[in-house]
Parts: sequence; C-alpha cells; structure tokens
Amino acid sequence: MEIISDNKIQEFSQFVDSHEFFYIIGHKEPDGDAIFSSLGMADLIEKKGKRYQLLSAGPFKRTEIRQKADLFSNAAKKLSDEEKSKAALIVIDCSEESRFGDIEGDLTNIDTYIIDHHRTSQGGENSIIDPTSPATACLVQQIYEKTIGSIPKNVAENLFFGLSTDTGYFRFLKEDSAEVFRQAARLVDAGANPRKTYDEMTAGKAYSTRKLLGLMLGRAERKFNNKLIVTYETMEDTKKLGQEGRDSDALYSLLLSVDEVEAVLFVRQDTETTCTAGFRSRDKVDVSAIAAKFGGGGHKNAAGLSMEGKLDKVIPMICAEFQKIL
Repeated sequence: MEIISDNKIQEFSQFVDSHEFFYIIGHKEPDGDAIFSSLGMADLIEKKGKRYQLLSAGPFKRTEIRQKADLFSNAAKKLSDEEKSKAALIVIDCSEESRFGDIEGDLTNIDTYIIDHHRTSQGGENSIIDPTSPATACLVQQIYEKTIGSIPKNVAENLFFGLSTDTGYFRFLKEDSAEVFRQAARLVDAGANPRKTYDEMTAGKAYSTRKLLGLMLGRAERKFNNKLIVTYETMEDTKKLGQEGRDSDALYSLLLSVDEVEAVLFVRQDTETTCTAGFRSRDKVDVSAIAAKFGGGGHKNAAGLSMEGKLDKVIPMICAEFQKIL
C-alpha cells in the first residue's frame, strides 16, 4: 500500500476548506468498507467545522451494516442556489456515478472529490485513488491522521471495521501489507477492539441465509476443467429466503476452497429484466477485467456488476469471457 503524498493531502484539505456543505456518498448495495469509511469521513468533515449529509441508495441487507442504515438517506437535501455554490460531493469507495444507485435530488454540476481503492476506478485532479490499498478505510485513515490528528475511539472502531470487512478480516493480505498492519495497530491503540469487530462481522445471520446458502451450494456447477464454479439465485429464491440478506462471503469462501477452482461466479436475478453478478478469484484470474467488459468493476480478485438480461442469457455471456482465460 502506498502512502498518500503530502501534495494530495494538501489538495484534499484545500477542497474541504473551500466548501461549506458536503454530500458524502458511496456505492449502492454498500459493504462495510463503503459505510464505515463514509462515517470516518463524516467525522473528519465535522471536525473541520463543516456540515454534511450521508447518502446511500442501500439496501442495507448485510448484517454488519444494518445498524447504520438510519444514519444515511437516499434523498439529497435540497439546497438553495447560494448553498449549492458552496457545496461539494465526496465519493467514497467508488468513482462512477452509475454506481450510486437511485438517489433522489440533484447531484449534478457540483464539485466532486473521489476517494477509492478499486482497480477500475477513474478519477481526475480531485481524487485519491490507490488500487494497492486493501480498503478505502485505509485511505480515509491516512487523510484523517494528516489533516485532523489523533483518531478518536469511535472513528477508530469505524475504520477498523471497514478495513476488516474488505480484507476478509486480514485473510486477503499478502507479504506487502506491513503498512496496513501498522495502520491497523494505530486503530487498536485508539480503541478499536479486534475481537468485538470480528463478532459483529460474523454473528447475527438470519436462519434464512443459511437455507439460501445451502440452495446456492446445491446448484453450483464446475466448468472449464473445474477452474470455474457458477451458481445463481432466482427472484423466487430472494422472495422466499433472501429478504434478510445473504451470506455471499461464506458462499465465495466455501467454493474457492474447492480443489482446482480458480474463480467463482454468482449471479442473481434482481428484477424481471436485470441481474447482479459477483466474482471472486484465488490469485491469477483478474475478475475486475471481466466485470469491466459488462460495465462493472472492482479488484483483481473481487468484482461485481449489474446488467440487463435474464439468468439464462447473462450466465452464458459471462462464462464465455471466463472461458477465454481459463
């Protein structure tokens, strides 16, 4: 992970100083990193004496973020022309407006700053994007420490949670992650509790998510010399068992542990005409490149997308791209 340059920190500070009100927004179907990094940024903005509104299209189906749903809105506060001239948008954990989801209100023609770590992210002058960072929480932590100073306990807990969720509780980190652990240690020094965080990440799953997990495991099929495992969820499945969320992380973990498997594809029929797909890979396969072909994005080993179509058409289309590399 790279250390954010002093020039970039100064650029961000000047951006904040030159505005009075901030919309803070992450991607739709938020994960722990998007939500808890946004909360860390909100505290930074407040410490700067500025006003803000947290935005998210949701849904907050993941157990670990559900308790934070009331802090976010899917409707942007209406501002007067004068207020809007002094307002700005801080985008957390994504860079594409299409990933915001359905947000009521006008967020166009507003100064924007992007903070993200996804490999497929695009940013201009006003951005801090580092694909070598394992979580956006790591970037927010650096910005906070260099602009505000010591991190209070509540912010340390939020940022540690964001880091933990995006690293699979540090399982996805490699030998080049010493700086990540140094940052994590500072968060623990500030009051973050690793055991409590792990319990909050893994406990409280609804019984229906276990049943849904069993259903998707039962449907799993191996393809391309057993290198890819594919499974799916129908709208009927969602209606019957998926209303309280799903444990996709457990699904990916179980399937990636299978001998010879290099990647996993999970596709869900969201509406009559749209699907959401999730990708995971062990090491060599760059699933972000495959997701990008269909308008999605993410990391080398974890990515996703939303696209038009039905399961019987979408799955073969995506599998065709996997076949080219597997």
